[in-house]
Amino acid sequence: MPAFWVPSHAVAARVATFFFLLVAGPALADLPEVVERLKPSVVVVGTYQITRSPQFVMRGTGFVVGDGRQIATNAHVIEPPVDIGVGEKLMVLARTGASGAQQRPAQLALVDKAHDLALLRIEGQALPTLTLHDSPPVREGQSIAFTGFPIGGVLGFFSPVTHRGIISAITPIVLPGGNARDINARVISQLRSGSFDIYQLDATAYPGNSGGPLYEVERGEVVGIINMVLVKETKESVLSKPSAISYAVPVRHLRDLLNKDKP
Repeated sequence: MPAFWVPSHAVAARVATFFFLLVAGPALADLPEVVERLKPSVVVVGTYQITRSPQFVMRGTGFVVGDGRQIATNAHVIEPPVDIGVGEKLMVLARTGASGAQQRPAQLALVDKAHDLALLRIEGQALPTLTLHDSPPVREGQSIAFTGFPIGGVLGFFSPVTHRGIISAITPIVLPGGNARDINARVISQLRSGSFDIYQLDATAYPGNSGGPLYEVERGEVVGIINMVLVKETKESVLSKPSAISYAVPVRHLRDLLNKDKP
Protein backbone atom coordinates (compact mmCIF):
# COMPACT_ATOMS: atom_id res chain seq x y z
CA MET A 1 0.00 0.00 0.00
CA PRO A 2 1.52 3.41 -0.94
CA ALA A 3 2.57 5.57 2.01
CA PHE A 4 0.46 8.46 0.73
CA TRP A 5 -2.73 6.45 0.27
CA VAL A 6 -5.80 7.93 1.94
CA PRO A 7 -9.09 6.04 2.33
CA SER A 8 -11.82 7.23 -0.04
CA HIS A 9 -14.18 8.12 2.82
CA ALA A 10 -11.51 10.40 4.34
CA VAL A 11 -11.06 12.14 0.98
CA ALA A 12 -14.81 12.63 0.74
CA ALA A 13 -14.91 14.08 4.26
CA ARG A 14 -12.12 16.54 3.46
CA VAL A 15 -13.80 17.62 0.25
CA ALA A 16 -17.10 18.11 2.08
CA THR A 17 -15.36 20.17 4.78
CA PHE A 18 -13.63 22.32 2.13
CA PHE A 19 -16.88 23.13 0.38
CA PHE A 20 -18.63 23.82 3.70
CA LEU A 21 -15.97 26.35 4.65
CA LEU A 22 -16.04 27.82 1.17
CA VAL A 23 -19.77 28.44 1.44
CA ALA A 24 -20.20 29.18 5.16
CA GLY A 25 -16.89 30.87 5.96
CA PRO A 26 -17.51 34.32 4.44
CA ALA A 27 -20.84 34.60 6.30
CA LEU A 28 -18.98 34.86 9.61
CA ALA A 29 -16.78 37.82 10.47
CA ASP A 30 -14.98 39.44 13.37
CA LEU A 31 -16.77 42.32 15.07
CA PRO A 32 -14.57 45.07 13.51
CA GLU A 33 -15.55 43.87 10.02
CA VAL A 34 -19.21 43.62 11.04
CA VAL A 35 -19.20 47.15 12.46
CA GLU A 36 -17.54 48.58 9.36
CA ARG A 37 -20.14 46.89 7.17
CA LEU A 38 -23.10 48.03 9.29
CA LYS A 39 -22.16 51.69 9.81
CA PRO A 40 -23.46 52.96 6.44
CA SER A 41 -26.90 51.60 7.39
CA VAL A 42 -27.08 53.34 10.79
CA VAL A 43 -28.48 56.88 10.55
CA VAL A 44 -29.24 59.91 12.69
CA VAL A 45 -32.94 60.76 13.00
CA GLY A 46 -33.86 64.36 13.71
CA THR A 47 -35.61 67.49 12.51
CA TYR A 48 -34.48 70.32 10.25
CA GLN A 49 -35.59 73.94 10.28
CA ILE A 50 -33.76 76.51 8.16
CA THR A 51 -34.49 79.43 10.52
CA ARG A 52 -33.29 77.59 13.61
CA SER A 53 -29.83 77.40 15.12
CA PRO A 54 -28.69 74.70 14.88
CA GLN A 55 -30.76 73.91 11.82
CA PHE A 56 -30.59 70.15 12.44
CA VAL A 57 -31.54 68.77 15.86
CA MET A 58 -30.95 65.10 16.58
CA ARG A 59 -33.68 63.01 18.21
CA GLY A 60 -32.26 59.49 18.09
CA THR A 61 -30.79 56.68 16.01
CA GLY A 62 -32.35 54.72 13.17
CA PHE A 63 -31.27 52.06 10.70
CA VAL A 64 -32.07 51.15 7.10
CA VAL A 65 -34.33 48.17 6.42
CA GLY A 66 -36.64 46.80 3.75
CA ASP A 67 -36.20 48.34 0.33
CA GLY A 68 -33.40 50.70 1.36
CA ARG A 69 -35.73 53.68 1.76
CA GLN A 70 -37.30 52.54 5.04
CA ILE A 71 -35.83 53.65 8.36
CA ALA A 72 -36.62 51.82 11.61
CA THR A 73 -36.50 53.72 14.90
CA ASN A 74 -38.43 54.19 18.15
CA ALA A 75 -41.85 55.86 18.09
CA HIS A 76 -40.79 58.20 20.89
CA VAL A 77 -37.88 59.44 18.74
CA ILE A 78 -40.30 61.17 16.38
CA GLU A 79 -42.35 62.74 19.16
CA PRO A 80 -43.51 65.46 19.37
CA PRO A 81 -44.57 65.71 15.71
CA VAL A 82 -42.72 68.20 13.52
CA ASP A 83 -44.13 71.73 13.40
CA ILE A 84 -44.90 72.19 9.72
CA GLY A 85 -46.15 75.72 10.40
CA VAL A 86 -42.63 76.96 11.14
CA GLY A 87 -41.01 74.98 8.36
CA GLU A 88 -39.75 72.11 10.51
CA LYS A 89 -39.14 68.83 8.64
CA LEU A 90 -38.33 65.28 9.62
CA MET A 91 -34.78 64.57 8.45
CA VAL A 92 -32.28 61.70 8.39
CA LEU A 93 -28.49 62.08 8.27
CA ALA A 94 -26.85 59.23 6.34
CA ARG A 95 -23.12 58.54 6.09
CA THR A 96 -21.43 59.18 2.74
CA GLY A 97 -17.93 58.16 3.76
CA ALA A 98 -15.51 58.23 6.67
CA SER A 99 -16.61 61.71 7.79
CA GLY A 100 -19.27 62.90 5.34
CA ALA A 101 -23.05 62.88 5.73
CA GLN A 102 -26.03 63.81 3.62
CA GLN A 103 -29.46 65.01 4.67
CA ARG A 104 -32.38 62.91 3.48
CA PRO A 105 -35.95 64.25 3.93
CA ALA A 106 -38.19 61.69 5.61
CA GLN A 107 -41.87 61.01 6.11
CA LEU A 108 -43.55 58.99 8.83
CA ALA A 109 -44.90 55.75 7.33
CA LEU A 110 -46.17 53.65 10.26
CA VAL A 111 -46.16 53.68 14.06
CA ASP A 112 -46.49 50.83 16.56
CA LYS A 113 -46.89 52.62 19.88
CA ALA A 114 -47.44 49.40 21.84
CA HIS A 115 -43.85 48.35 21.01
CA ASP A 116 -42.52 51.93 20.63
CA LEU A 117 -41.53 51.38 17.00
CA ALA A 118 -41.80 53.60 13.93
CA LEU A 119 -41.03 53.30 10.23
CA LEU A 120 -39.92 56.30 8.22
CA ARG A 121 -39.60 56.54 4.44
CA ILE A 122 -36.80 58.61 2.98
CA GLU A 123 -36.47 60.22 -0.42
CA GLY A 124 -33.74 59.62 -2.97
CA GLN A 125 -31.47 56.69 -3.69
CA ALA A 126 -31.81 53.52 -1.65
CA LEU A 127 -29.29 52.96 1.15
CA PRO A 128 -27.65 49.65 2.17
CA THR A 129 -29.99 47.68 4.41
CA LEU A 130 -29.48 45.56 7.51
CA THR A 131 -30.63 41.94 7.69
CA LEU A 132 -33.24 41.09 10.31
CA HIS A 133 -32.45 37.96 12.32
CA ASP A 134 -34.96 35.15 11.92
CA SER A 135 -33.44 31.98 13.42
CA PRO A 136 -32.19 30.36 15.57
CA PRO A 137 -33.95 31.93 18.58
CA VAL A 138 -32.13 34.58 20.60
CA ARG A 139 -30.82 33.17 23.88
CA GLU A 140 -29.74 34.56 27.23
CA GLY A 141 -25.97 34.86 27.35
CA GLN A 142 -25.72 35.48 23.60
CA SER A 143 -23.07 37.98 22.49
CA ILE A 144 -24.49 41.17 20.98
CA ALA A 145 -23.45 44.66 19.96
CA PHE A 146 -25.27 47.87 19.13
CA THR A 147 -24.24 50.90 17.11
CA GLY A 148 -25.72 54.37 17.40
CA PHE A 149 -25.18 57.98 18.38
CA PRO A 150 -25.09 58.18 22.21
CA ILE A 151 -25.61 61.63 23.69
CA GLY A 152 -26.09 63.09 20.22
CA GLY A 153 -23.02 64.69 18.76
CA VAL A 154 -21.26 65.24 22.09
CA LEU A 155 -18.92 62.28 21.57
CA GLY A 156 -18.10 63.37 18.03
CA PHE A 157 -19.89 65.05 15.15
CA PHE A 158 -22.49 62.32 14.79
CA SER A 159 -19.88 59.60 14.60
CA PRO A 160 -21.40 56.13 15.18
CA VAL A 161 -20.34 54.47 18.43
CA THR A 162 -20.48 50.71 19.10
CA HIS A 163 -20.94 48.92 22.43
CA ARG A 164 -20.63 45.19 23.03
CA GLY A 165 -22.14 42.87 25.64
CA ILE A 166 -24.53 39.96 26.10
CA ILE A 167 -28.24 39.46 26.47
CA SER A 168 -28.44 39.11 30.23
CA ALA A 169 -32.14 38.27 30.42
CA ILE A 170 -35.26 37.80 28.32
CA THR A 171 -38.03 39.08 30.52
CA PRO A 172 -41.58 40.52 30.37
CA ILE A 173 -41.71 44.27 29.91
CA VAL A 174 -44.29 44.80 32.66
CA LEU A 175 -43.80 43.71 36.26
CA PRO A 176 -46.60 45.36 38.26
CA GLY A 177 -45.48 47.16 41.39
CA GLY A 178 -46.33 46.18 44.92
CA ASN A 179 -48.83 48.99 45.50
CA ALA A 180 -50.89 51.56 43.65
CA ARG A 181 -48.19 54.24 43.91
CA ASP A 182 -45.97 52.14 41.64
CA ILE A 183 -48.53 52.06 38.80
CA ASN A 184 -48.40 54.96 36.33
CA ALA A 185 -50.41 55.67 33.18
CA ARG A 186 -47.93 53.94 30.88
CA VAL A 187 -47.90 50.79 33.01
CA ILE A 188 -51.70 50.67 32.97
CA SER A 189 -51.75 51.13 29.19
CA GLN A 190 -49.17 48.35 28.74
CA LEU A 191 -51.13 45.99 30.98
CA ARG A 192 -54.25 46.59 28.89
CA SER A 193 -52.49 46.06 25.56
CA GLY A 194 -50.64 42.96 26.76
CA SER A 195 -47.14 42.33 28.03
CA PHE A 196 -44.33 41.08 25.81
CA ASP A 197 -40.77 39.92 26.31
CA ILE A 198 -37.84 42.31 25.94
CA TYR A 199 -34.09 41.84 25.98
CA GLN A 200 -32.19 43.09 29.02
CA LEU A 201 -28.56 43.91 28.22
CA ASP A 202 -25.40 44.10 30.28
CA ALA A 203 -24.04 46.87 28.01
CA THR A 204 -25.13 50.43 28.75
CA ALA A 205 -27.02 52.45 26.15
CA TYR A 206 -27.34 56.23 26.46
CA PRO A 207 -29.75 58.91 25.27
CA GLY A 208 -29.28 59.05 21.53
CA ASN A 209 -28.95 55.26 21.20
CA SER A 210 -32.74 54.92 21.14
CA GLY A 211 -33.91 53.40 17.88
CA GLY A 212 -30.54 51.87 17.01
CA PRO A 213 -29.96 48.26 15.92
CA LEU A 214 -29.03 45.52 18.39
CA TYR A 215 -27.29 42.74 16.46
CA GLU A 216 -25.59 39.42 16.94
CA VAL A 217 -21.84 39.73 16.47
CA GLU A 218 -21.09 36.96 13.98
CA ARG A 219 -23.17 38.04 11.01
CA GLY A 220 -24.46 41.43 12.09
CA GLU A 221 -28.10 40.38 11.85
CA VAL A 222 -30.45 42.65 13.81
CA VAL A 223 -32.08 40.93 16.78
CA GLY A 224 -33.64 43.98 18.45
CA ILE A 225 -34.11 47.74 18.64
CA ILE A 226 -32.51 49.67 21.48
CA ASN A 227 -35.12 51.38 23.67
CA MET A 228 -34.44 53.96 26.38
CA VAL A 229 -37.97 55.17 27.21
CA LEU A 230 -40.69 52.52 26.89
CA VAL A 231 -39.10 50.07 29.32
CA LYS A 232 -37.72 52.67 31.71
CA GLU A 233 -41.24 53.93 32.42
CA THR A 234 -42.80 50.50 32.85
CA LYS A 235 -40.45 47.81 34.06
CA GLU A 236 -38.42 50.25 36.15
CA SER A 237 -41.26 52.48 37.33
CA VAL A 238 -40.88 51.04 40.82
CA LEU A 239 -37.32 52.37 41.13
CA SER A 240 -36.76 55.64 42.95
CA LYS A 241 -33.61 56.27 40.92
CA PRO A 242 -32.90 55.37 37.27
CA SER A 243 -30.61 52.42 36.70
CA ALA A 244 -27.91 51.74 34.11
CA ILE A 245 -29.78 48.74 32.74
CA SER A 246 -30.45 48.87 29.01
CA TYR A 247 -33.14 47.12 26.99
CA ALA A 248 -34.12 46.27 23.43
CA VAL A 249 -37.41 45.38 21.74
CA PRO A 250 -37.22 42.03 19.86
CA VAL A 251 -36.94 42.41 16.09
CA ARG A 252 -40.02 40.29 15.38
CA HIS A 253 -42.19 43.30 16.22
CA LEU A 254 -40.32 45.36 13.62
CA ARG A 255 -40.81 42.58 11.09
CA ASP A 256 -44.57 42.72 11.74
CA LEU A 257 -44.52 46.48 11.15
CA LEU A 258 -42.58 46.06 7.89
CA ASN A 259 -45.18 43.57 6.66
CA LYS A 260 -47.84 46.25 7.14
CA ASP A 261 -45.83 48.76 5.10
CA LYS A 262 -45.75 46.66 1.95
CA PRO A 263 -47.33 48.35 -1.11
